[in-house]
Amino acid sequence: MINKILNKLPRKPSKSGDSREIGAASNNSHGNSAPLRGSDIVGNPYVSTSLPGVYPTSVSSANNGNKLPHAVNSKPNGSFSASSYEALPGFKDVPSTEKHSLFIRKLGLCCVVFDFTDPTKNVKEKEIKRQTLLELVDSITSANGKFPETVMQEIVRMVSANLFRMLTSPPRENKVLEAFDVEEEEPSMDPAWPHLQIVYELLLRFVASPETDTKLAKRYVDHSFVLRILDLFDSEDPREREYLKTVLHRIYGKFMVHRPFIRKAINNIFFRFIFETEKHSGIAELLEILGSIINGFALPLKEEHKLFLVRALIPLHKPKCIPMYHQQLSYCITQFVEKDCKLADTVIRGLLKYWPITNSSKEVMFLGELEEVLEATQPPEFQRSMVPLYCRIRNCLSSSHFQVAERALFLWNNDHIDNLIKQNRKVILPIIFPALEKNARNHWNPAVQSLTLNVRKLFSDADPELFQECLLKFQEDEAQEKDVNQQREATWKRLEEMAAMKAASNEPVLITGKLSHTSSS
Repeated sequence: MINKILNKLPRKPSKSGDSREIGAASNNSHGNSAPLRGSDIVGNPYVSTSLPGVYPTSVSSANNGNKLPHAVNSKPNGSFSASSYEALPGFKDVPSTEKHSLFIRKLGLCCVVFDFTDPTKNVKEKEIKRQTLLELVDSITSANGKFPETVMQEIVRMVSANLFRMLTSPPRENKVLEAFDVEEEEPSMDPAWPHLQIVYELLLRFVASPETDTKLAKRYVDHSFVLRILDLFDSEDPREREYLKTVLHRIYGKFMVHRPFIRKAINNIFFRFIFETEKHSGIAELLEILGSIINGFALPLKEEHKLFLVRALIPLHKPKCIPMYHQQLSYCITQFVEKDCKLADTVIRGLLKYWPITNSSKEVMFLGELEEVLEATQPPEFQRSMVPLYCRIRNCLSSSHFQVAERALFLWNNDHIDNLIKQNRKVILPIIFPALEKNARNHWNPAVQSLTLNVRKLFSDADPELFQECLLKFQEDEAQEKDVNQQREATWKRLEEMAAMKAASNEPVLITGKLSHTSSS
């Protein structure tokens, strides 16, 4: 069931070939996580599934090997001589009694961070660290006994040393952040990714491992650790965000105690993005995680979850870069309506509040999302919001942008929405009839004209009397508008003639009361 739910999650398209599918973290009461779909590290040609070394489970956790190896001497400039950073022996080369200490020492060796901006620097040391990381990944994967607390502490320390860093991004001070510009840009790839990917894989396998005791691990995978993981979602590298998405999903599924905190922290990220910066690289990935979380909410929904919808998810329609994450946002919004149909009125009015009046491409997206919401809306909730909703749809039907008008007309292709409209046609048809009639007569796009004629026929067939009433009312309004326009034109013409007569003598033009009254009307 969890896998089916996750398969429905909308995914953010990635330009990188190194994306991986998100892990199906379980939302059950025991906090267990489902096994990984693939045990190999995605996109890394160096990973071998036949690496030596199996983590020993019978060795005592008491040891003094939890510090950096004494052979590692870090210089101020971050460089190391060939003799100061040496590879440690493999697990198969030492007795069982020493494997635990060796595992800790290898973790310490991997705490050293190298500078990857210069590919010619510390080449030997980087390769030693890479091979050591691969051995550690294989050891954690092969474990068949509970990890001691000391090992958990050192794993988290090593992961923190490598992953938690200052993110760098290309300068955008002189650019207006538009989603379409960002999509055209090449993503920024971290030169340290060959090492970072293995560290992420190690963390992922550690969190997902059945040998990780949650009660002990939560002392180290704590709130501070989770916050720093969330900070990394702003990474420009899409490969890193894919791994982060999987890791955070696993943590949410396994560490039940952290769930409220994770939701609140994501909420705060959204607030900062919406109301302060409008700049964040990982909104789509965070929404993808939330899509699965929302799907697991128990009914009736808690007030906390409803507030999250109103205060965070709906305002996410405001930023200009919404195309970057709209698919995931729409999925989350629809999940709420499917969970509690009474929220449909709140969601529809929220969409109308942030409706993009001057951005046609965003308007098309909103209409698509509106269709998904309406498909999950029941008649009582539809009736509460149908008047303001169809006033907005009327404006979309009248749009000179053919894609907006066409997308609005496509709503009638949905059987559920069409039934809702027919049930409430006495209210809806008078609202939208002028737009339909003008489109059928004058719209420049033949496809819009054709769709409009089809919609008019649907109304005409469903209720000929109502259709005729609306047609007569439209003709009366049209005639009245024509009279008003003629009076206005006559008034302006008279003003122009009077002004021309007085122009030569520079005398002021006196407007009679009758003329003034006509002009104001």
